[in-house]
Amino acid sequence: MSLKDKLLEDYKTAMKEKDVVRKNVVGMVRAAILQFEKDNKVVLDDSGVLNVIAKEIKKRKDSLPEYIKSGRQDLIDELNREIEILNSYLPPMLSEEEIEQVVKETIEIIKPNGMKDMGKVMQEVMKKVSGRAEGKVVSEIVKKYLQQ
Repeated sequence: MSLKDKLLEDYKTAMKEKDVVRKNVVGMVRAAILQFEKDNKVVLDDSGVLNVIAKEIKKRKDSLPEYIKSGRQDLIDELNREIEILNSYLPPMLSEEEIEQVVKETIEIIKPNGMKDMGKVMQEVMKKVSGRAEGKVVSEIVKKYLQQ
């Protein structure tokens, strides 16, 4: 079963169970996938769908500090539930040690000339860890290795 099919099944199940938050989150992800497909005239495979889900998680994590500043615990709880639902569709995240291993391997292949080649290294590493690691964490690890 593809990830799109799983999302559709979960959407139907959430409607039957009257789980409003899950229905809204899954419906919004399905809409984001459809919008991406129409804009780019492509049909997304599972890895493309994972990228869309990861972007949706990032949007929510970015808006979380604003919700915390406002002091609205109900909105904070709902946002955390949405993040939790979206995370359930992603493969398990890589540990920092696993990311470091991928970075080391990539650096050995590319042989960068310091920080000016960070973009090249990041591009290759992100291809390998797509959907399984946050770009911010990867960036910090790449910087650490390029500054040595």
